[in-house]
Amino acid sequence: MGSGLGGLSCGAILARNGYRVTILEGQRQVGGCLQCFNRGGVKFETGMHFIGSAGKGQTLDRLLRYLGIADQLELTQLDPLGYEVVSLAGARYQYANGREPFIQTLSSQFPHQKDNLVRYFDLVEQVAGASSLHSLRHVESDAAVNTQYQLRSIDDVLNEVIGDEMLRRVLAGNIPLYAAERGKTPFSTHAFIMDFYNKSAWRVAGGSDAIATALAQRVAHWGGEVLTGEQVTHIDCTDAGVSGVSTASGHHYDADIVIAAIHPSRLIELTDTPLLRPAYRRRVSALPETVGGFSVYLSFKPGEVPYMNHNFYGYALDTPWDCECYTHDNWPMGYLYMHFSQSPGQQWAGSGVVLSYMRWDEVQRWEGTRVGRRGADYEAFKREHADRLLSLVERDFPGLRDHVAGYYTSTPLTYRDYTGTQHGSMYGIAKDITLGPAARVHHRTRVPGLLLAGQNINSHGILGVLVGTMVTCTELLGTGVVFNQIMEANA
Repeated sequence: MGSGLGGLSCGAILARNGYRVTILEGQRQVGGCLQCFNRGGVKFETGMHFIGSAGKGQTLDRLLRYLGIADQLELTQLDPLGYEVVSLAGARYQYANGREPFIQTLSSQFPHQKDNLVRYFDLVEQVAGASSLHSLRHVESDAAVNTQYQLRSIDDVLNEVIGDEMLRRVLAGNIPLYAAERGKTPFSTHAFIMDFYNKSAWRVAGGSDAIATALAQRVAHWGGEVLTGEQVTHIDCTDAGVSGVSTASGHHYDADIVIAAIHPSRLIELTDTPLLRPAYRRRVSALPETVGGFSVYLSFKPGEVPYMNHNFYGYALDTPWDCECYTHDNWPMGYLYMHFSQSPGQQWAGSGVVLSYMRWDEVQRWEGTRVGRRGADYEAFKREHADRLLSLVERDFPGLRDHVAGYYTSTPLTYRDYTGTQHGSMYGIAKDITLGPAARVHHRTRVPGLLLAGQNINSHGILGVLVGTMVTCTELLGTGVVFNQIMEANA
């Protein structure tokens, strides 16, 4: 259920291993957060704006080769000397790819913190390497390291390791990638993401929907099928377990196994089986979500905006923290600005996107409406927020509006309607150290044959979702099978 990255990758792996796979997608387009859209002949990314560790032999490259799609994707590398740029208090700071360049680049601005930057980078590598799944090493994970840094917040660890307050803020400068919250988000999340992109950072030329298209083709190649416009309305169960699903079109699909690559809250709405206990339903319904986002998709006048080969994080104040705690008067407190990659070596940008946090309560009054039918007051709301967000961006990029041919906007409502995430959250269920294990959703349910996949099972992002896929698939294929097949595909 669901043709996002989780559903498509699970389908591809299981079809490859002899399962008869049918993927049901409620929308007309496959891809979930991999989707792109076109307006006025210009293409825009919606979710998967860039990827990491896709250099030859790196973790994502190995996974893409295992899935059989690496050669179907054209990638463009972000600037290795500064793939991320963080702007704080009028100064700009760059993240460079690789251990020594990363340390040297930041220590040039914080020379008294060089030893601490070494300690920090060592810790990031240690935590990221402690997970056999994230590093694709079929060995035991370092449970002690995993547990320790899943239970300590990012800011807590940075306060311990880094002695300079501004450097601590710089190292947290890319937290919009995972909507981290002070005192809540585990350092392990930060470490996995920093390590993933520090190895190398790339955009998918032509759009990340190429990943979805390629995976759907692999599913078909291995004998499976992907059906769009088939919205699942009920997960059918017997006393013994799952028996299939029913859709809005009136079809029933028999199944021995159902993998719900959807938000867990959607799962509990779709089945009334007593095998899912009330306590489980209450816990899943109460899980905190990451904040939603407001996006402005920019179409540029031809030949006027140089292609920006990095991501840019700008902040209204001198800290990246607590931007989700805005008021009506001080929104937006920060933003992430990126360009769309049309082809390798491009000189000019055709489109870009600016994202900023937006809570669900901002748009809740239109909760019962659908895309295109929300009313004049909603359109006015979007115009006001687009104007305010672009004003903040122009503080760092003066005169940008003069080069904009047009723009389009989306809110958490838009994201909810197209991806099914609860309250349009950017990254699904939040990782929260204050809740401990209660904040996690297991891939296995108490309903025999009913499994979960997608960004809420392990983590969001391409690596997080694919790791979750491996966990779900090994439940059916057995320990070691997927690892061995990855090794064989990369031999």
